[in-house]
Amino acid sequence: MQQVLHPFGGYRKTRAFAFTCLAFHATYIFCQRNYPYQNDPLGKTSGQMIGAARSARQNIVEGSSRAGTSRETELKLYDVAKGSLQELAGDYEAFLVQNGTAPWSVDSPQINELEAIHIEPFIMQKNNDDRHEFGLYLLRLRESFGIYLEAEDPILAANSILWSIDNACKLLYRLIETGIDAVTKDGGFAENLTKARLQYRSEDTKTEEEPLCPICGKKMRKLIARRGKNAGKPFWSCIDFPNCNGSRNL
Repeated sequence: MQQVLHPFGGYRKTRAFAFTCLAFHATYIFCQRNYPYQNDPLGKTSGQMIGAARSARQNIVEGSSRAGTSRETELKLYDVAKGSLQELAGDYEAFLVQNGTAPWSVDSPQINELEAIHIEPFIMQKNNDDRHEFGLYLLRLRESFGIYLEAEDPILAANSILWSIDNACKLLYRLIETGIDAVTKDGGFAENLTKARLQYRSEDTKTEEEPLCPICGKKMRKLIARRGKNAGKPFWSCIDFPNCNGSRNL
């Protein structure tokens, strides 16, 4: 039978989600430290930055959850998540320039230090306990990157969070490319649902409308009895009639 429901809900296993979560938690801490009420009376900067980070995280969750029945929705939400991250990156870039410094170069030693930190993949050890286990996994990641992303030095933190955002965006773009390839190759939910229905009808028709003759083994056709006690009732007759008198009750 044609596969209709695609795999879904595996966002915790993606490095894109891990980097996005790191950026979200670090942004929350960054805004608490650097945008207190006195410096951000309307709460717009802090609220928008945390909102953008949260939007990225939640759109990945929703997109992955919708993958089973709508790959198109999944890919669109990943793109929304990437847009939210890029919006957040703009805030950090503006913060750095406002404080008289440019964002780190891709060749800076700090970037090399961050790249050298090992990011273990998330592997669930116990069935049906992924929420708890991923929480522990994320706490380990925060501990590994905390001296950078959650640093009290705002310049160090802003640049490090930018690094995490850039990685998340690159990986989201790859997820989108992979999703497009999968849809191109395997089709979408509606298309596969139609294929499954047609396949079922074809098999059903093959079973009911084209039985084989019990005498010669050839195909049979549906006819209506014209005489006898079964007059007016349908039955199966061998296509080789009158050479073969094989018949089946309908």
